[in-house]
Amino acid sequence: MPQKSEQLLVCRPLIWALLASQVLAGCSLFETRPKKDVTYRHERFAPDSPYEMSFEVAPAKVCDAGRRALLSQGYVIDEHKTESVRATKFFQPERTTQVQITFSLSCLKEGEEGAQVFANAREARSELKSSSSSAGVSVAGVGSVNLPLGASGETLVKVGEETIADADFYGRFFALLQTYVR
Repeated sequence: MPQKSEQLLVCRPLIWALLASQVLAGCSLFETRPKKDVTYRHERFAPDSPYEMSFEVAPAKVCDAGRRALLSQGYVIDEHKTESVRATKFFQPERTTQVQITFSLSCLKEGEEGAQVFANAREARSELKSSSSSAGVSVAGVGSVNLPLGASGETLVKVGEETIADADFYGRFFALLQTYVR
């Protein structure tokens, strides 16, 4: 009958082989996963940006004109500084969907008396989600029972947010802004 030390010597290589195979199997999982498509790889840093426009007036005047343009379209001004404006507008395209546009303007000095305006709008989409309530009773040794209460609630849940990248959207805004600059 083999002694314990002999059994241990026989089992040790087997244990190492099992451990090595587990490590290699784990490593192969990392290599076979598909690479995630990262959004920033599609980012274009191009000089023909729809987000900017130059004006022949001071930055404070352009930002004030931008504030007036946004107010004329139903936006609520969240923040107004000399050289920046942030405004918000809400939409409800369907009963269960709410859309919020947050519009930001930055007015920077350009040359002696000009300004360069950068506009950026973000669209956040929220949807109404239903949830129901239940109550549970647990008795030791017997088990537990969950009963629906019949009450349900609806909660507005954000399902997405992105920067609006439509050049026509910014073109319409800048055209309106020009009418307020004059």
